[in-house]
Amino acid sequence: MSAADDWSREDEVLGKAYDARLARRLWSYIGDQKRKIALAAVLLVLGALAELAGPLLVKVAIDRCIATRDWHGLVIIVLLFAGLAVSATVLRWSETYLTGAAGQYIVYRLRMQLFEKLQRLSIPYFDRNPVGRLMSRLTSDVQALYELFSAGVVAIVGDVVTLVGIMVVMFVISWKLALITLSVIPFLILITFMFRRHVRDLYRLTRLKIARLNSYLHENLVGMRVVQLFNREPRNFAAFDEIGRDLKGTYLRTIFYYALFYPAVELISAVAVAFIIYGGGGMLLAGAVTMGTLVAFIQYVERFWRPVRDLAEKYNILQGAMAAAERVFKVIDHPIEVPLRELSTATPAGDEKMEGVAIEFRHVWFAYHHEDWVLKDVSFRVAPGESVAVVGATGAGKTTLISLLSRFYDVQQGDILVNGLDVRQWDLAKLRRLMGIVLQDVFVFAGTVTDNIRYGCPDSGAETVRRAAALVHADHFISRLPKSYDEPVMERGATLSTGQRQLLAFARALMCEPPVIVLDEATASIDTETERLIQDAIGRLLVGRTSIIIAHRLSTIQRCDRILVFHHGRLREQGTQEELLAQRGIFHRLWQLQYGGVTAAMQAGEEA
Repeated sequence: MSAADDWSREDEVLGKAYDARLARRLWSYIGDQKRKIALAAVLLVLGALAELAGPLLVKVAIDRCIATRDWHGLVIIVLLFAGLAVSATVLRWSETYLTGAAGQYIVYRLRMQLFEKLQRLSIPYFDRNPVGRLMSRLTSDVQALYELFSAGVVAIVGDVVTLVGIMVVMFVISWKLALITLSVIPFLILITFMFRRHVRDLYRLTRLKIARLNSYLHENLVGMRVVQLFNREPRNFAAFDEIGRDLKGTYLRTIFYYALFYPAVELISAVAVAFIIYGGGGMLLAGAVTMGTLVAFIQYVERFWRPVRDLAEKYNILQGAMAAAERVFKVIDHPIEVPLRELSTATPAGDEKMEGVAIEFRHVWFAYHHEDWVLKDVSFRVAPGESVAVVGATGAGKTTLISLLSRFYDVQQGDILVNGLDVRQWDLAKLRRLMGIVLQDVFVFAGTVTDNIRYGCPDSGAETVRRAAALVHADHFISRLPKSYDEPVMERGATLSTGQRQLLAFARALMCEPPVIVLDEATASIDTETERLIQDAIGRLLVGRTSIIIAHRLSTIQRCDRILVFHHGRLREQGTQEELLAQRGIFHRLWQLQYGGVTAAMQAGEEA
């Protein structure tokens, strides 16, 4: 079983159809919508009562007007009947509108709280949870809760009131005919129980397979370039077809049980009518009941089964909403693994610019999983205005340094200090505002070129945007775009080259004039000529700024004051380029691999 199946199965397991704990918590979101919900419930009850009065009017019309040829009274009854029908329609419309409006307000609050929590959750949470799962929380799960408020709770009250009201009226009119009518209830209970059991399991299975379908679809759309590059279209289509057929089969089974349930209810209803005609007919012939009573009972029986069918639907809505609430609250209640700030009177206040920033790692140990250490007892200090390069083989822990410095993760042991203060005591927004970071995997947002450059400083003017772009030579390609800085950018920067996206990231990082510059393989996808231009820009930018540059290309770090060499998570060497080459250690081997030719590379491989 794939990992996607594992999380889908865990995600779609259903609990009770009604959970009092979840219901109480959901009720807390109603807030100022309680009046609308209460008014809707009152209108629903009034509408149900108006509908209940219909058969009674028919009984009166037959027994008192038609039997006695009272045409004036018959006209009055007809007008009352029409008035009640119109009133019931208006009441039902008003109730539907109120519950729908209240439901939208409630799920809006819930959706906003959920999105706000997702923004505050730490990066480790997103490492463990696929995008498809989190999208489902904000879309399908919230929609299931909307259905609960708009077509669930109040409608269930209305159906119950209708059922109870019909039974009370029938017993008041004729308790004998009422008992005859309700004699079929045990069969209804049996059929409903069997239907509920099968549909509940199929509902869970359907949700699971929809999750599989969404997960597979999301993965293929995101990776479409790779799919087409490796000619995977036929195989992926076959796999999608298999998932789709599986989902279709589950839906067909669900439809099968629904197709059985509703005709079965109709059959029981017909049997109940037959009992009434047979028993009531005998009572009519014996003079125990009137014709109007018999006709009214037949109408009440027909109306009795309508809420029964509705309650079967409401059961699925209630069950789905409880499961959705469980999943949504699981996200909302998830602890933030990297707290925003620990209380400290030493936390820097205000938004004033900081001219010099010192960074220090003290005996830092870090692991993404348990004690599988990525960094092991790492200690170094970057002085204000100093430029430090970090090099090492893939997997040496270089990028992890950036994640820890910006507090995407917290260290298990040791301390990371910025200007002498532990990063865990900084206001997180202020800490990250100190840094202009350019990652190797650049993310470009849908919008315009200007929107992406001033993403971190949205209030900046057009001239500031142009100055930042010119500083990193991004204006060369921007000026050639049809709309220049107003050129629309597609999702993930699909219309831009990799190098152009990185140039935008450079301009975005420098937009707010941060005192710390961090480059993580930032020139890896840029051609030699563009790299030369950027190196020229970086040379000017690094003056007076603290900087950490992670690079595989050793040509990008020649201007750095000091080089840190990492190997298997440990800081093994540090010094200037000349000092490290003279040591003939790890850095010397890396240098030989890039500049020493094939023979040197083979020798370095033999030594390793």
